[in-house]
Amino acid sequence: MTTIIDGNAVAEEIRDDLADAIDALADAGVKPGLATVLMSEDPASETYVSMKQRDCEEVGIEAFDYELDPETPADELYSLVDDLNENDDVHGILVQMPVPDHVDDRTVLRRIDPAKDVDGFHPENVGRLVAGDARFKPCTPHGVQKLLAAADVETEGADVVVVGRSDIVGKPMANLLIQKAEGGNATVTVCHSRTEDLAAKTREADIVVAAAGVPELVTGDMLSEGVVVIDVGVNRVDADNDKGYKLVGDVDFDSAKEKASAITPVPGGVGPMTRAMLLWNTVKAAAESEGIDVDLP
Repeated sequence: MTTIIDGNAVAEEIRDDLADAIDALADAGVKPGLATVLMSEDPASETYVSMKQRDCEEVGIEAFDYELDPETPADELYSLVDDLNENDDVHGILVQMPVPDHVDDRTVLRRIDPAKDVDGFHPENVGRLVAGDARFKPCTPHGVQKLLAAADVETEGADVVVVGRSDIVGKPMANLLIQKAEGGNATVTVCHSRTEDLAAKTREADIVVAAAGVPELVTGDMLSEGVVVIDVGVNRVDADNDKGYKLVGDVDFDSAKEKASAITPVPGGVGPMTRAMLLWNTVKAAAESEGIDVDLP
């Protein structure tokens, strides 16, 4: 029988477990602070930022909300980031991507103080991750690790195929899984748009992490019996309903669950974990900036 890995439940446990660390910080007079910067009118981005702000309120993290008109000059965004870097009440900074075309996203990421880069995308933090000394693990790959652990999926010695090579998910996911550390020690193959015979690769996997951004790319006939499937994708496709669309992953859930021993749904799988690990990183950033030892779940 296939286990449906409930990301909502695991994320709730992590938020609950963060309470002790947040209480310890409060005893020292510190309240973690997360600044979100939105420079877009994209409904998905607006919804995502509002959900992050709600998460902060629920666990006791101070949320600093900044919205810039998409036509705002790039220098104003850079200046805002500089101000947030200097604000001692802000321990984490998140600039919601994508930003408008006239803003260079790499400049934005490099502008954020690495000690406040709770997304883990600054080159310094990427380098530390690759070197095995991560300051912040990127939220989605870290969330995937937590999901695998919660489902008692052993990564050590496992053959893992990561479908997708993005800087946000694919590359850091592969790096985390090959680390000589808990939640790692896997043999990892990274597949992408130039991979020949993708199905031949995924059929050899004990674990498949689908993060290509292509709706229902991975189907049941591309999987082996008993595989664990982690679906990172969130895609809108046309549907005959009131909204006119539905959300699907990068995996064809119905066919894949016939083969999988465990699988994440979309929605309700990886998505909630990304937000939970953002809170995790923010609490860690606050503790480290103030020199306070806390136990993180």
